[in-house]
Amino acid sequence: MIAADKSALDPAGRSALDPAARGAHAPADRGALDPAARGALDPALGQNTAASFASLFTSGSTLICCALPALLVSIGAGAALAGLVTTFPQIIWLSEHKAAMFTVAAVMLIAAGVMQWRARSLPCPADAALAAACTRARKWSAAIYAFSVLMFVTGFFFAFIAPAIFA
Repeated sequence: MIAADKSALDPAGRSALDPAARGAHAPADRGALDPAARGALDPALGQNTAASFASLFTSGSTLICCALPALLVSIGAGAALAGLVTTFPQIIWLSEHKAAMFTVAAVMLIAAGVMQWRARSLPCPADAALAAACTRARKWSAAIYAFSVLMFVTGFFFAFIAPAIFA
């Protein structure tokens, strides 16, 4: 029998071949990650998810400034819009500065898109639990990014295209 290399042992002195040292879980806990294993995911995936959430936030502001007021007026809820503007007067400021807001949102979407593109080829860990978490994080990040783009396009339509069409 070959002696295990000391560098391959975890802090508890267990071999990397030991299921407990690898973070193996009971069948009922198969999808969960232990706290020590969470740090083993590539940091670029975390940055990618953060960029997707930032693009979601900026794209959401384009909907609030432009699509929401247009929707409320188009369905005959002008009084609701007046109440909304009275409660949140910042909507007027967002509408007055929509070009800058759309520019910032577009820059955020482009940055998040570049990060999505670069992260597509990052390897996922070999550990089954970590690989599942990596795949899940990529799917969520892609879905959030796609939703952000959809919100941006909707806001852009109501802010710039619809006024020209319906004028």
